[in-house]
Amino acid sequence: MLKLFSYWRSSCSHRVRIGLNLKGLEYEYKAVNLVKGEQFSPDFLKINPIGYVPALVDGDFVVSDSFAILMYLEEKYPQPPLLPSDLKRKAINYQAANIVSSSIQPLQNLAVVKYIEEKAGADERDIWAKTHIGKGFAALEKLLKDYAGKYATGDEVFLICIWHRSFMQRSTGSTLT
Repeated sequence: MLKLFSYWRSSCSHRVRIGLNLKGLEYEYKAVNLVKGEQFSPDFLKINPIGYVPALVDGDFVVSDSFAILMYLEEKYPQPPLLPSDLKRKAINYQAANIVSSSIQPLQNLAVVKYIEEKAGADERDIWAKTHIGKGFAALEKLLKDYAGKYATGDEVFLICIWHRSFMQRSTGSTLT
């Protein structure tokens, strides 16, 4: 059985839980409490030496990073698909997921948030994060406007829907899993 090492408030972990659930895959949830620093325990560092969640264990194979995990699951369990068959829509899903992963999500990383708060204070941290997250979402909206249907890139739930939903869950506290 698949084992997912995860933290309930982690948007990256949330992506993987959504993907596993969309694919109908059973998995064992292994909680890693980031607030308590469990990601730095020797046992967890054996699983993922960088000390980040999520990490997925499939037998004797470990894959970490939400994007890598979901691509692994997509290859191993292709149905239902997380990516459209249309090459352009597939590329837009990759591009949009990377905008969230590279330009939006790091701004809510606990280490980044703590560092900015220490250097500039809580008010400046909030202004800074809202400004840059807003820029990322504006870019995402422009990118997706010509591809949207019922969902972000058509009439089915695909990869970018997972990325967007996990970030919105973190921002609003709502849940999909």
